[in-house]
Amino acid sequence: MKTLAEAFHHTLQDIYYAEIALTKALPKVAAAAGNAELKKAVTHHLEETKEQVAILKKVFASIGEKAEGVKCDAIDGLIKETDGIIKDASGVALDAMLIAAAQAVEHYEIARYGTLREWAKVLGHTEVHDLLSQILDMEKAANAKLTSMAVESVNVMA
Repeated sequence: MKTLAEAFHHTLQDIYYAEIALTKALPKVAAAAGNAELKKAVTHHLEETKEQVAILKKVFASIGEKAEGVKCDAIDGLIKETDGIIKDASGVALDAMLIAAAQAVEHYEIARYGTLREWAKVLGHTEVHDLLSQILDMEKAANAKLTSMAVESVNVMA
């Protein structure tokens, strides 16, 4: 990659792959959660993730590209780590660790969407900037909800 436009397209493909991977991983996380509020939050975020995939398809269309992903080692690693937590942890520690793992994913997504949004602005993609801002706001809200859940209940029980 030699231009910002190429970096933008590659990073967009990276996050698209990540969101698709998360639609496959989140049902397993929801099933593993013992806390009803956490289970509900993960299930809700799965629906948001599907909505984000649809928004990303609009982003690709807006820049005249086909919606396709490229392997994202970061999200694959975070999903693998979460699978290990599900396998090795139990009880209230499992829920606390699932929140921590989910926040690691949210922080990755926030970083990616923040970068993509600003690159879209520089590249003159006004519609894309707005669409990516919408997703970024969803990710920030999900992270805040996880923090609140951890601080107010799950961590206290653990």
